[in-house]
Amino acid sequence: MRVFTAILLILLVLLQYRLWFGKNSVPDYLALKENLLHQQSANEKLRQRNKLLYADTDDLKVGLEAIEERARNELGMIKENETFFRLIPKDDGNRN
Repeated sequence: MRVFTAILLILLVLLQYRLWFGKNSVPDYLALKENLLHQQSANEKLRQRNKLLYADTDDLKVGLEAIEERARNELGMIKENETFFRLIPKDDGNRN
């Protein structure tokens, strides 16, 4: 009976060792779970960026307002018969 108990005890210790320190152990599981949370948050940020890009491309395909806005902001273009005014801030000379 003592031999049987000793064998069961050794088996229990070996199983516990694999559970806590072996391959695919509890610490490995917790690290993978944390990595999964980081990846899910990164994926959500990318989904939001993709939604903005899809909306922007749809707007460019459908409407001329977005094209005009981009031409004005990024290229500095103006319409025909418009007057361009550039406002330069006044320099007070009080810089330190």
